[in-house]
Amino acid sequence: MGRGRRYALSDSAQQVVGGFLLAGPFVVTEEVWVLARQMSGLQALLTVVIVFSVGYGTLYKADDERDPDREDDVAGVPVRFISLILVSYLSVFLLAVSFNAPGTFLSDLANDGGHVALGIELEWDVISVTLKAISIGSVFSVIGAATADTLF
Repeated sequence: MGRGRRYALSDSAQQVVGGFLLAGPFVVTEEVWVLARQMSGLQALLTVVIVFSVGYGTLYKADDERDPDREDDVAGVPVRFISLILVSYLSVFLLAVSFNAPGTFLSDLANDGGHVALGIELEWDVISVTLKAISIGSVFSVIGAATADTLF
């Protein structure tokens, strides 16, 4: 762990509020799921790069008072940034599962050929599109989470 300002639970709470606030509308929007169906793996990977870039830029480049070298870190990565990325993706995932968005928007992709894990039937096509939709929603979630963390 590096030296510097400790990352507090209140920082995570701010990120969660901001992440959920901006992610919510995108999880339940049909257009996001239509886009996700049409995305390639490379495009999904590009959204991951965008999320990491926007998150890092908002936390450390837009705020002159915050220095990643003086914050607590894990393997050289600031804990605040790790938390931001986790919040960005997990908030979208939790909302998607809670609202049954994959079941609603991807019901035509489901068939009886999936794998059962923990009593849930998992279909690769549904998982693939869901991960792409999560990557889209996370672009917006990271903006909300990073902004909330930076402003408060």
